[in-house]
Amino acid sequence: MSDTALTRRNVLRTTGAAVAAAAVPASAQASSQWTAVESPTGNSLYDVEYTSAGAYAVGGGGIVLERTEKGWQKVLDGGPTGNGNDVYGADVTDDGRRLWFVGSSGAIGEYDVVTGNLNDHSAPMDVTNNFNDVAVTGEAGEANVYVAGDSGKMYYSFENGAAGTWEYVTPASGSAINAVDFYDDRKGHIVDGNQTVLHTQDGATWDKIGLADANYNLYGVDSDGADDVWVSGGGGSIYRWNGSQWRREDNGDPGLRDVEVEGGDGLTVGGGGALFDRDAGEGWAQQQTPTGANLKAVVRGDTDIAVGAGGTIIER
Repeated sequence: MSDTALTRRNVLRTTGAAVAAAAVPASAQASSQWTAVESPTGNSLYDVEYTSAGAYAVGGGGIVLERTEKGWQKVLDGGPTGNGNDVYGADVTDDGRRLWFVGSSGAIGEYDVVTGNLNDHSAPMDVTNNFNDVAVTGEAGEANVYVAGDSGKMYYSFENGAAGTWEYVTPASGSAINAVDFYDDRKGHIVDGNQTVLHTQDGATWDKIGLADANYNLYGVDSDGADDVWVSGGGGSIYRWNGSQWRREDNGDPGLRDVEVEGGDGLTVGGGGALFDRDAGEGWAQQQTPTGANLKAVVRGDTDIAVGAGGTIIER
């Protein structure tokens, strides 16, 4: 993992810790068990991220939730355009100040967690296809923005998503790009619907690095370095790239929708409330969860959080 990416993760965990801890009782903070918390929505939640102001989740109908001292509260509804477009993916600038999110019908939003201002960057280049995920690098107002398209295209802007600065490339076969993650300003990975993993070193051109004979759909990616990549997929699959070869770890039947690993420790979530915890050196172990809902995303921090169908939020 690059110094930039490592610093960002540590800063977001530290600055969000006080807000995160205050949102649940002390007894719950001390427990190592996953607990369900009250959600202000019944809409599916598709992603969750830590910012400098704490945790945020995004989901159906363009909803954006904030984790506050009084619990989870709705801060936005209707998406960046106000038309109610579902939001499927989110990411945060390196300073933790701006939450970027993308979704259906070309929706792209940039939310300032300090001021509450929302910038609408929707339909770049007049594109109104669905966007599945987003990665941003750099600080607020100066970000590189990478958007994964359902049509198999990657859209990118090196000037904070300003009008007229967007470009696109079709990295592979044209299958939907399901997830994107970057470990440095212009270095990262994507996975698509054709069981393909690709890597870029300049943010614009992509090279295939796998996966041969995957046999399972690929849903999530955690890009921590050129030689440190984790991919989650169907059949309980977690794939790890060490720079020279792929290794698959089998966690049973559930499709695993998201994965986050750092320093060998990690979490992955999926269908039917499935959640697996990884302890460095010991591999993946299934955790009991208080839900049978399909989990869509997970984030690690002082308080670990997973979100999913029906507005489900669980924490540890």
